[in-house]
Amino acid sequence: MPEIPPQAFTQGFAKLVGIEVTRATEDEVHARVAVRPELLQPAGLVDGGVYATIAEDVCSAATFLSVNAERDAVAMGMSNQTSFLRPITQGTVHALAMRRHRGRTTWMWDVEISDDAGHLCAVSRMTIAVRPQRA
Repeated sequence: MPEIPPQAFTQGFAKLVGIEVTRATEDEVHARVAVRPELLQPAGLVDGGVYATIAEDVCSAATFLSVNAERDAVAMGMSNQTSFLRPITQGTVHALAMRRHRGRTTWMWDVEISDDAGHLCAVSRMTIAVRPQRA
């Protein structure tokens, strides 16, 4: 499958959070979010929900765009397991989502979240459910 246009990801909650997809295929998605005060928890760290949101949004959207085009199916997050390794307090949150499994009813993705210096700050494993489109 060719590259997915990044603008296909800029809707709904992704737009509210400020997720910017810079490159996307059905195998890999690169995204970023500029750190701003609304995304920080009271201690001044990027809220963990931001990391989980990035993972959920880019993996669900990439899966949906692929399966919807191929077989008129839909995709939605089924499991999101995010572990936090080090904080991000400023700059940009960078994400690299890599598809690990492409099944008939589930896809699995691993997401690496890093800071501007390239330090690994969080990792997520996303399982995406793939179901037939309802009439």
